[in-house]
Amino acid sequence: MPISAPPSPGHTPVRADSPVRPAPVAAPPPAPRLRPADREVLWLYLLTRVAVWTTAYCTRWLFPASGDARVPAPVLAPFEHWDWGHFLNIARDGYFPEGPGEGDNREAFFPGLPLVLRAVHVLVPHWTVAGLLVSLVAGAVATVALARIAELHLPGSRAGRRAALFLLVSPCAVFLAAGYSEALFLALALPAWLAARRQRWLLASVLAAGATTVRISGLFLAAALVVLFLTTPTTRTTLPTRRGEGASRKRDAAWLVLPGLPALLYFWYLYGRTGDPMAWKHAQERGWYRHFRAPWEAWSQTWHEAFDHTQATGYAAQFQADLLAMVLGLLLLGVLLVRRRWPEAVYLALTLWALGTSYWYMSVARSTLLWWPLWVGLAVWSVRRRWVAIAYLCLVAPLSTVLAITFMSGRWAG
Repeated sequence: MPISAPPSPGHTPVRADSPVRPAPVAAPPPAPRLRPADREVLWLYLLTRVAVWTTAYCTRWLFPASGDARVPAPVLAPFEHWDWGHFLNIARDGYFPEGPGEGDNREAFFPGLPLVLRAVHVLVPHWTVAGLLVSLVAGAVATVALARIAELHLPGSRAGRRAALFLLVSPCAVFLAAGYSEALFLALALPAWLAARRQRWLLASVLAAGATTVRISGLFLAAALVVLFLTTPTTRTTLPTRRGEGASRKRDAAWLVLPGLPALLYFWYLYGRTGDPMAWKHAQERGWYRHFRAPWEAWSQTWHEAFDHTQATGYAAQFQADLLAMVLGLLLLGVLLVRRRWPEAVYLALTLWALGTSYWYMSVARSTLLWWPLWVGLAVWSVRRRWVAIAYLCLVAPLSTVLAITFMSGRWAG
């Protein structure tokens, strides 16, 4: 008979007929909230914020409102222009301080940013500082989310950092630093898209609902999420599991109605105050000539304003930028359709339709900040073709600087 080795101290012998239990496997450590790649993106974000503030400082001294000024404008003055006044008035005084039908058409702006601004103002007494702080934090969240989305398209590459860089130095990037709604919208929309790509539909729907409180574009995002849900394949499993998976998929589909609720609530509020649930749209028509026009008529009118010397040069240049942005958007839409990226194509198509069917183009160039497929596509392309990044930076860096100075000096529209 073979002789068995004596058991070691503290060891309990196992009988031959005893069931063998696998040793417990230690759970993997939780992934850090910020990965090294995320930290690199945030450093890039902070450096570009320093560049924006440097531009603001120089603008105060070199481009004063009066050519013979002896004292520069206040420190925060470069960021207190145009739409910021509307968001400030809503946060401070509400939509109808003088009663329905009176005022500055501020109901054209959705309540998400004013609500956040008012909440931050509880801790930060200065309104402009509160607005800049909201954009600063929201922009950081949006930049990291964009980088992670790009990494899904080309894992193990520098696509994420490239996408963040391309967004942060884009021609209209100054609006991500100002107290505007773009940064907050992206801080909700991009994580929503990232969650949907990971099939976390409840989280995606809640974040998209938040995006809808900020801009009407949240409804376009909601439509894209529905298409993404319908085109996402399900895993084939055994019959009992498939039944459970079917019930779970129905619950996920039900969550996708959430993004529409904030818009309905805002329409209901407007109806209660004005009797017109579409008062936001009519305010845009009164204040910014966003009457419906056929797409070819809108293009023709914008071309006329841009090149027929009917406008001041500042306005004409803005119309030219919007025409160029529309062409870029249509080219991007064509690429998305050819590559059968249906969800992104739906989002972009709805955006272009909304922007391209008014009396003339307005804020199309600014809207490019919200076209995340553009920044992801450019990033992936630049990884595969090195010259793309160099060409992009050489083309947009001067434009970004000029447009930042134009905005900060109060000359954005004429």
